[in-house]
Amino acid sequence: MYRSLFVRHARAGFGLAATGAVLLLAGCSSGDDGDKQPTMSQQPKAQDPYWVNPDGKAAQQVAAYREDGAGKNADLIMKIAEQPVGEWIGPDNPEAEAKGFTEAAAKADRDALLVLYNIPHRDCGQFSKGGAADGNAYREWVDKVAKGIGDRRATVVLEPDAVLHLVDGCTPDEFHEERYDLLKGAIQRLKQQPATKVYLDAGNAGWSQPDSLFEPLQWAGIDKADGFAVNVSNFQTTAASKDFGRKLSAKVGNKHFVIDTSRNGNGPYTQGDPKENWCNPPGRALGERPTTKTGDPLVDGYLWIKRPGESDGDCKGGPKAGDWFPEYALELARNTK
Repeated sequence: MYRSLFVRHARAGFGLAATGAVLLLAGCSSGDDGDKQPTMSQQPKAQDPYWVNPDGKAAQQVAAYREDGAGKNADLIMKIAEQPVGEWIGPDNPEAEAKGFTEAAAKADRDALLVLYNIPHRDCGQFSKGGAADGNAYREWVDKVAKGIGDRRATVVLEPDAVLHLVDGCTPDEFHEERYDLLKGAIQRLKQQPATKVYLDAGNAGWSQPDSLFEPLQWAGIDKADGFAVNVSNFQTTAASKDFGRKLSAKVGNKHFVIDTSRNGNGPYTQGDPKENWCNPPGRALGERPTTKTGDPLVDGYLWIKRPGESDGDCKGGPKAGDWFPEYALELARNTK
């Protein structure tokens, strides 16, 4: 059986700890197989300024397949490994991780793409439940992330689902005021860093009540952010996401937005229980490659925010949320035109 890599992280794969982050600065992998690690070249900067992590889980899987003589599988996973993806900052060493990723990106003359996903009462107790213990812990965590970023170039996608779950009723009312305050404060703190862009998550085109999102985004401080993100960890088509984003933008000061195209190549899964179609749905494909050349003045980038190949949760045969899911990664790559 081919070796697989199951790195334990939260939801979409929290970042490396301090030791791993230091290794990133040298552009190498940890462990005895470092000499077998595939070389990851950066994408042309004019097309996509974001950093390709040479030590990402997809890159590690490529190395494992090659070691085992599974060249075809290695080539498939390279479709993921050679693209820049979001680095999800973990709860324990936020300053070291943010510093490690941004320093590695700066060394390659690229921008870091970071995702912050640690809001208290996260994910309404579902597959990715957790988050900071309370508001003060969250503020301290965000402050450490900001210090880790320093004056290096970074784009931050802030708190997937945090606003949406205030609107859909799954976050109890007593936590609403605090969450708005925390999101607004996070934007303000991150924007103190001179080269940091912040995009507040704003759900996806499958949301049945988009008109209910305008005011919550404003309450969460969208006016101080660079824009918002749509389709994070979801499968809505790019065309639908653009339409959704334009409608939101018109109501929140014509803010720009980014679209997660990591797994939307075949659009959403429409069979089975609609409540579970977001969780490791079969038959999906990688979407448009990451780029800032979108041809749309409102769309700042097609980004791979969710890391393709990592599980949405322990459903449909998958491991827990954020763990590497090699069979799913291969399916995404095989289905990509």
